[in-house]
Amino acid sequence: MTEVMTKPERVAINGVDVPTFVATLGAVDKQREIARFTFRANGEWLSGTHSRIAFNDFYGACCENEHNQRYTIEGDHPEVLCGTDNAPTPAELLLGALSACLTAGIGNIASMRQVELKSVECQVEGDIDLTGILGIDPQSRNGFNGVRVTVKIDGDADAETLEKIVRQSVARSAVFDVMTNGVPVSVNAQVA
Repeated sequence: MTEVMTKPERVAINGVDVPTFVATLGAVDKQREIARFTFRANGEWLSGTHSRIAFNDFYGACCENEHNQRYTIEGDHPEVLCGTDNAPTPAELLLGALSACLTAGIGNIASMRQVELKSVECQVEGDIDLTGILGIDPQSRNGFNGVRVTVKIDGDADAETLEKIVRQSVARSAVFDVMTNGVPVSVNAQVA
C-alpha cells in the first residue's frame, strides 16, 4: 500500500480567512486588473496646525467601493512646535502607517504559512531635523533622516521562520516601498 502525502489544508488563523485569501490570490492572478487600486484621503483644515482626514471610499477590484464606515484621523503639531497637540504630527502618522503596514503583512504571511501568532509589536522611530521645515537651513531635508523599526514577534514557529515572516512583510510592504523608493507626487492648488 502506498501512502500519499498531501499538503495540509490551510485554515483561518490569526483572524485571517486564509481560504478566502488564497481564492483572492488566484482570482487576481487570472485577472490582474483586479489588483489596481486607488486609495483616497480627504483632509480638512480645522485651526492652526490641526486637521482632520477622512477615508470614505476607494477604487479597487475594478469598481468604486465604500468603507463599511467613515474613518477619520487627525493631525496636529505639539505645543512646542506652535500647535495645539490635539493629535499626532503628520510625520508620526507616517511612522504609524509603516507600523500598521508591516504588522498587517506579518499577520497575513504568518496565516498563509499556518503559523499561529501569540504577539506582534512594531516600534517605529524616525529622526528629523526641523531646520529644513522651518526654513532656517535650506540644506537640511524636510523629511526624516533615518527611520528604525523594531519588530517583536512571538508565535508557534522557530526563530528562523518568524524572522522570515518579518522579512517577507518588509519586502511586500507598500508603505515601506514608498518610504524607501519614493513615489512621484503632484500637487494641484485650486484657489477659491
